[in-house]
Amino acid sequence: MAKLTIPELKSRKGRGSLVMLTAYDYPTAKLAAEAGVDVLLVGDSLGMVVLGYDSTVPVSLEEVLHHTKAARRGAPEVHLVADLPFLADATPERALAAAERLVKEGGADSVKLEGAKLEAVRALVSAGVPVLGHVGLTPQTAGMLGGYKVQGKTPAAAKKLLEDALALEAAGVWGVVLEMVPVPLAARVTEQLSVPTIGIGAGAATDGQVLVFHDLIGVFDRFKPKFVRRYLEGGALIRDAIAAYAADVRSGAFPADEHGYAMDESALEGLYGKES
Repeated sequence: MAKLTIPELKSRKGRGSLVMLTAYDYPTAKLAAEAGVDVLLVGDSLGMVVLGYDSTVPVSLEEVLHHTKAARRGAPEVHLVADLPFLADATPERALAAAERLVKEGGADSVKLEGAKLEAVRALVSAGVPVLGHVGLTPQTAGMLGGYKVQGKTPAAAKKLLEDALALEAAGVWGVVLEMVPVPLAARVTEQLSVPTIGIGAGAATDGQVLVFHDLIGVFDRFKPKFVRRYLEGGALIRDAIAAYAADVRSGAFPADEHGYAMDESALEGLYGKES
């Protein structure tokens, strides 16, 4: 599968079939690529589902860069988006510095930033860095939004969300993630924008969907958002496999003869000496 270019990504507008998935390491990215995922995202959600933080706020640029490199190695032919972590996009200068590392060192094809940080977007696009926008629930600033709640439910909030999405489009983003947005509002935003929308908890009217890999396969159990469909109860399967391994070690069933390596007994003579 050839890597999707920005014009090709934009051409998916109106088709509702753009598939994005998070990936934070080599094997996950490789499997996702083999499964035909269009876009991979090294999201700062890695802070919660991989690193065990309570939120995405503690995630550092170095951590995002580390995982971006691994995902790139696993999926060299898939469009790879890397998140700008909290405050890395506080100014255009900081956004440019962070994006430079993610693109040049990490191999990212695009970067994603949360909220309507228009000056940062313009600076990145002017420098030749493709940008994916993100409105609705923005986890890095969830505390200011009242927690992990649906956004845009009041007339004023809905108007602001649409205005932010349109402003991001005007600033040059190639697409906009809509997170935890009411279905009718997500449909209206999608209709108004000429660039693709990618929904997560925003219904089926968006131009694509994104999920967190660990939610999809059921290995993150701290909480389960309403919008997640688990395609595998992987946590239970992995736990059972580890328990079976531990039981086999304790009972002596593992390792068995077939798991070891033989050698010529004569090779041991020099170690122990010949018996008289």
